[in-house]
This record gives sequence, structure tokens and C-alpha cells, in this order.
Amino acid sequence: MDDARVPARRASRPERLIEQVIFGSRWLLAPFYLGLILGLVALLAKFSLRVVDLVGHVLSASSNEVTIGILSLIDLSLMANLVLMVIFAGYEGFISRLDVGEGGVRLDWMGQVGFGDLKLKLLASIVAISAIHVLEGFLGAEHQSDRDLAWLVGIHMAFVVSALLLALMDRLAGRDH
Repeated sequence: MDDARVPARRASRPERLIEQVIFGSRWLLAPFYLGLILGLVALLAKFSLRVVDLVGHVLSASSNEVTIGILSLIDLSLMANLVLMVIFAGYEGFISRLDVGEGGVRLDWMGQVGFGDLKLKLLASIVAISAIHVLEGFLGAEHQSDRDLAWLVGIHMAFVVSALLLALMDRLAGRDH
């Protein structure tokens, strides 16, 4: 039977009230996103300190140390992008559409990143961040034990395999719909 032909049932007053409370409860997520904005500020502070440290030691540092410093900046940048993506997609997906006002710039991907897309983007970012940590470990291998390096690679591979499996599951689920 086609759902369009079924007449809509009028909800009772208590039922409507419960449904309004349930729907309104989405606003309980807003403080989480505000907290993530504070986390973004903390990442900016850490990034700024690392830039100052890198620039201050660039003349006396080895090329490996400069490379590790730059990788550290990239790592923080990827993490900030990840946090911002979660804030935007989560807010728009679960609370309300962001109103950027007249003439406001709306990012191309805003409103288009679904939960499945967000999971894949998050895991891809985690894999990239993990790869940076592995590279940092190998660039500073003289300060790392073989065991520590093996753990870095093992954990990174676990993230890679998880990302691949999640992408495969998402693709298979997409075929079913």
C-alpha cells in the first residue's frame, strides 16, 4: 500500500507535547558544538606556539627537525579541519541549518555531508593524522625504539584497515538503497 494514500492520523495533545519535547531535545547538542569551538581555539593556541617555536629555531635546527615541525603544524591543521567539519555537519545534521545571512559565504559542502560521508571524512582525516605521526616517528627514529616504531605502524595500519572496511560497508549499504 502506498504511504501517500494513508490518511494522516491526528496526534493527541499529550502525544504532540511529547513529540515537541523530543524534537526540541536536539538543542541539547548545541553545548557540545560550542565546546568543540573552544577546542578549536585551543588548537589555534597550540598551532601558534609551534609556529613561534619553529621559526625561532629554524636556523639552528636540522632539516629533519624542521620537517617534523612542519608535519606537526600540518597535523594540527588537519585536526582543526576535522573539528570544524564535525561542528558544521553535526549542527546542520542534528540541530538546525546554519543561517549565514544575506551575502554570507556558504561553503560548498555545507548541508551536503551526511552521516556516512562524515564518518568516512573523519576516518580519512584520522588516517592522515596517523600517517603524519608515523612519519614523525621515522624521521626521529634515533630517539625511538623499534618497539615504539612497530606500535606506530601497527596502530596506523589498524586505522587504514578500519577506514577501508568502513568505506566498503558504506558502498555496500549504498547499493541496497
